[in-house]
Amino acid sequence: MDELIDIVTNKGLPTGQSALKSEIHKKGHYHNTVHIWFYNSNGNILLQQRAATKAICPLLWDVSVAGHIDAGETLTSGAVREINEEIGLTIQESDLEKIGVFECFQKYPNGIIDNEFHHTFIAKLKVPIIKLTPQKEEVEALKLVSIFDFKTLLDNSDNNNHFVASNYNYYLKIISAIQHKV
Repeated sequence: MDELIDIVTNKGLPTGQSALKSEIHKKGHYHNTVHIWFYNSNGNILLQQRAATKAICPLLWDVSVAGHIDAGETLTSGAVREINEEIGLTIQESDLEKIGVFECFQKYPNGIIDNEFHHTFIAKLKVPIIKLTPQKEEVEALKLVSIFDFKTLLDNSDNNNHFVASNYNYYLKIISAIQHKV
């Protein structure tokens, strides 16, 4: 789906302009996304395997839920919407804890220009993973991993083809934020 997305400046400030997602990625307009990392009371982190059909990094493991913010949508309402769409979970905006905004400015061989501000949240997963319903178009699989296993996989990401290797430092910040919660 080619949704309408608000354009922001290179500092993340609103411009008052919007464009279709396809145009934003073609022209490299700056825009907002949300990343939501779920963890459970045992300290396990929910990972999502990107669908095989994804244009960027198919079948690699990444953030529990991520998505673009629709034009006129707030960050938290967009996060709640994306969570429901991608894993079939309904949560409240108050369940989200914002841990930062991470810049992701990259160009890909397929022509996509990502100039995104990842507004990143953590939230406690209060249901068993079996209760989640992955969205076929976005999610290939879901799994829970311990913080130790996450770090081990991450430390070997240059050769294990598990994570998006360029996100190494970002993942370390996520692990640290979740460790402080459990």
